[in-house]
Formats: sequence, C-alpha cells, structure tokens
Amino acid sequence: MPDSCEARPRPGGPVTLNVGGKLYSTSVETLTRFPDSMLGAMFRGPRPARTDGRGNYFIDRDGKAFRHILNFLRLGRLDLPDGYAELPLLRAEADFYQIRPLLEALRREEAERRRQSTGALLHADVDARERLLHFNVRRGPQNYELCTCSLRLFTANVFCTDPCFLAALRRRLGRPEPAGGRREEGLDGPDAPTRDAPNGRKRPEDERGTSGKEGVCPADSSDDEAEPSGGGWGAARGLSKARHHLSVEWAPRPAELPAAEYAKQKLRPLRAGGREVRTGGELLEEVLKAALAHGFRVDSVFPDQADILSAHSLRFLRH
Repeated sequence: MPDSCEARPRPGGPVTLNVGGKLYSTSVETLTRFPDSMLGAMFRGPRPARTDGRGNYFIDRDGKAFRHILNFLRLGRLDLPDGYAELPLLRAEADFYQIRPLLEALRREEAERRRQSTGALLHADVDARERLLHFNVRRGPQNYELCTCSLRLFTANVFCTDPCFLAALRRRLGRPEPAGGRREEGLDGPDAPTRDAPNGRKRPEDERGTSGKEGVCPADSSDDEAEPSGGGWGAARGLSKARHHLSVEWAPRPAELPAAEYAKQKLRPLRAGGREVRTGGELLEEVLKAALAHGFRVDSVFPDQADILSAHSLRFLRH
C-alpha cells in the first residue's frame, strides 16, 4: 500500500489502527500518552503514514503483542495475565515503539520472575470418594432396566508460590487461566479493542455496542481463555482464580455407564498430555513431570515416602 500524507486525527475522536492485520480502536489521547514515543510522534501532527484499503493507519508489527502495548498506554502500568510467556517479544515491540516507561516495567517484571524462579514451594494432593449412581437403561420398547454403577469422584488441589508454574500446569491439563481469574482492565469504553466479525471482516468493539472483555484476539490461548462451560464434576470446573492455587474436580466414566447417561449427569473426563487421567495417581504423575521440568525436586511423599507411585500428596521445593 503506498504511503500517503494523512492529516492530523481529530482530538477526542476514535482512531482505528491496523497492526499486523488486527484492528484496534482507541483515541489520540491514548496514543500520545508518552509524547517522546514513536506513536506519540506519529499522532501529534501530520506526517507520512501508511493506511490500509479502509483508511485505517497501518503498522507492520505483531498485532497480538500490541494488545499489551495499548493496555499500557491506557493504564500507565504493565498488567499481563499470569504465566505470560512472550516477554522477549513484548520487549522487542516496546523497543520498536520507543515507550521507555514500558521498557522499564518489563525489566522489573523480568527481574521479579527471575527472583520467583530461584526459590519456590509446590504442594499437590488428590482425594477420591465413591458414589453410587442409579440410572435407567432401555432394553426395548417400554422396557427399561434400573441399573447401578460405582463412580469415583476426584478432587485435586495444587498450591505453588510460582504463578508461572501454575499457568504452565493449567495448560498441561488443558485448563487455561479462567477468564475471571485476572481480568484485563481498561478495555471498556471508546478505547475498546476489536474482534473479528462473523463474516471474517473486522470491526471495532464500540461499533457493536459492547465492551471489550478479554482482549483483542479470540484465539489468544496464551493469555486469558474462558473456563469450560457446563459446570458439573467432570468439567474440572473448580479452577481457582487465585494466582497460587489450582483446584480440579473430575470423574472418569465407568465402562458400564452409558455415554449418554454420563453426559446427562454433566460428567466429563480430565485429559493431560494426550491421555485421559483416570486415577489420582495419574494426576500426580502429570504434576511430577511438570515440576521436574521446572526445576523442582521432591521433598516429601505421603503416605509412604518410599512409594511415590501410590502417593496421595506430594511436596516439592526449588532452591
């Protein structure tokens, strides 16, 4: 797209940016919050600017990372989701936009993560209880048989002083950070970001008359994703919103329980690493693998210190 000389945007009016193919709707005041930045220089006065076919200002940079750039301009502080794993990319983007306060905030964030990673405590335990489930099985027209099966209900609780480890464990268990765990602030009002329209076109969030909730990219699985809906035991719905605690509840389907009845009871399995987790020991095995990969060592095993495979509780330390 050829360059064109654009007039200065109207103060107070909305400005739409196309950053790497993703649209953002914001204001001139937000973009010029730091006048000595590249964005501040771009929108303080007329200058050559690239535009797309719809007249939006085009910046050939990472569109996903710009979500956090824009939030920093709005809030004046760094507010990343727990376990955010793209700090090097965000630092490169902040350097490109020459936002010095953001670069300083990123240096502090990296220093804090290094401090947390040097020493941490991790504790995981699993409880199980039996439940008798009664259900009807159709054997023929108007012929139903009352059946009973035993169901095992598991509850796992994990505490860790390193929130980045818990975020990695959530991803390992296929349970990303709950949407309500740490809401991205400052995404409402005229500065709200954009989402894809159903027909593939893009449009600012304020054109729909709704507020931007969880950010710009619906497919951004590395940040915040909604907790699975449906409630019930098997949905592993008990994910804690605390930064240091994770709770998971699930119930594997017995072979004698029909799939339809299993779903009717709102029971679903828990999966990790491409396999179904059917016992508490298998869940602790997944925690053990993740812990060792993050530099933890086993400190204690309960009830039998010598039998880690049959443990109900594990404690780890990282120095």
